[in-house]
This record gives sequence, structure tokens and C-alpha cells, in this order.
Amino acid sequence: MKSRERVQKAIHLGKPDRPPISHAILPSAQFKYGTALQEILDSVHEDFGWHLLPDLPREKLPPMYKKGINRDEFGTIWKVTVEGRCGIPIEYPISDWSRYDEFVWPEFDAGPPKWRFYSGHMAGKNDDYYARGGWITFFEQMQQLRGFEPLLVDLIEDRPEVYRLRDDLLMFNLRWIDRWLNYEYQALHFADDWGTQDNLMISPRIWRSFFKPVYKEMFSKVKSAGLDVWFHSDGNITKILPDLIDLDVDVLNCQSSVIGLEIAHEYAGHICFRTDLDRQKIMPYASPIRVKEHVFEVFEVLGASDGGIVAGGEISEDVPLENIRAMYEAFMEYKY
Repeated sequence: MKSRERVQKAIHLGKPDRPPISHAILPSAQFKYGTALQEILDSVHEDFGWHLLPDLPREKLPPMYKKGINRDEFGTIWKVTVEGRCGIPIEYPISDWSRYDEFVWPEFDAGPPKWRFYSGHMAGKNDDYYARGGWITFFEQMQQLRGFEPLLVDLIEDRPEVYRLRDDLLMFNLRWIDRWLNYEYQALHFADDWGTQDNLMISPRIWRSFFKPVYKEMFSKVKSAGLDVWFHSDGNITKILPDLIDLDVDVLNCQSSVIGLEIAHEYAGHICFRTDLDRQKIMPYASPIRVKEHVFEVFEVLGASDGGIVAGGEISEDVPLENIRAMYEAFMEYKY
């Protein structure tokens, strides 16, 4: 079975021969382990064409991954302490609402990827592979423009300015999505981390009234073009899982270990999970045997007899090589 067919069958519960494998490797891990990591990856049949792309050079790292103090295309200033791991924004271009009219929206290109990069767009023009485009954020982009705490205050106070920012960012993203749709992708990838360790960052009421309509408009455009919608969100997002299904998300990459496997299991067969292994306790600290056990547990709980999982586990520089190897061995050993 070719990789593209395997992925599509997994997403749409069509009984693939095995779970498709998707790399989720931070540049920091690539820089730390180099050829030793590459030897492990060379032993894996990844289903999104990672091997077709060259490594991301250090000098080409995006501002939020390049060590030091850097400005991105929107004007946000980032502080990065670990090269290849996402830093934190420290200055914001719309920190003062009175100067909003001075803000200039940048123009982004879309299209085939140039580098292997965890948060980028995998696969290319090879018809054997399933290609994802984008990595489109909304809540996170609002934070990076306005600042996290000021944005939350704006939402609580229901300030008119925050609606203007929302609507302008939506128009910006829709224009950018149009550019992605000019290329031959099978999916577009969206991402916003909505959860803390035990709850949503904002009330479900505000999420549904303010943000859900935005996602609906963006996702509908993608679905109308015949593409799948992938959505990534870290933290405990239990309270909005039914909403994501209602929004017709095809593939959800969430922290099932934070949500709780027993809760996530309720949605098995209703949505495809791109698995996220326990990055807090197991992947960095457990034995390789425990890592394998964990992979099988996650697959059994989140998957269905006819698909429903894409095998993935985020790898940062704190995960030992032997655990990375064990994870991929489990991916390849698992049978429905």
C-alpha cells in the first residue's frame, strides 16, 4: 500500500495495512543528535515524504527558533534560549490599541516546502506521499500580536478593538489559505494551543462565541476545496473536543496523556488522532521498554479496528536516542 493511500485510509477509517508514521522532530533534537538520529530515521518508512526534503540549516531557522533576540515578519520580538526550540515573544507590535492603524499586515508566500521542519509542511510533488500544507494559527497569532495577558483582558472586557483584530486576522488567514489551495496538497494544518495542564485557557463560552466561528470559516474553505483539516492543540482541551468534531476536523493532534486516555477514548472512531506520546514523564525519562508499552497503549485506546490513528510522537532534545529508537520500533511493530 502506498503512503498516500495508507494515510487516507487511516484518516477516513478505510482499514489501512498499518498506522501511517509522521515525524515530529524539533530542530533542537536534529542539531543535538545529528547522524545518530538520522540513522534511526533512515530505518523508518515515514508516510509524509520527510526524506524527500533537505535538513533545515541553522541559518535558515525561523525567528522563533533561532537562538537570540529576533523579530518575525509581523514585528513580534522573540527570545530564544535553546537553538531549534520555540522561544517566547517579549515585545508585541499591537501592545497599544491607539496605534493599531499603523500596523501593516505582512504578505506570506505558500507552496511546496523547502526544508524538513517539525512545524512546517511535509512531502512534495511525489504522488506516493500524502502532503500537508500550512501551519496556520489564530489564537496564538493574536497573542503574538497583542501579548498574552492583554489579549485575555481584552476578551474578558469584550473590548471592540479585539473584535477588529479578530476579523482582520481572519481576512489575513483566508487570503493565505487561498494561496495554499493553489497547490496540490491533501490537507492543511492548523494549530493553536488551547489548554493548560488541567483546563482551557479561556472559558468555553468565550471560545464558542468568539473563536469557533473563525475556525468554522477557515475550515469550511479548506473542506470545500476537498482537503482534510488537521488541527494541533496542546493541553487539556476536553471541554472543546465535541466542538472540534462539530467543526469537521479530520485529524486531531492533542496531548491525550494530559486529557486522559480514558476521556480521549470516547472520541475514537469519530476523529483520527495523530498520536502525541507523553512528553512530560515517559518519553524523556522512562525506559525503552516502557516507551514501547506506552505506544501500544495509546494506539489501542485511540485507534479503531479500521484506522483512526497516525503514529507520531514529538521529539525534542531531552528525549534519549534509545527512547526515540524504541518509539519507532513500536510504530513499525504495531498491527491492527
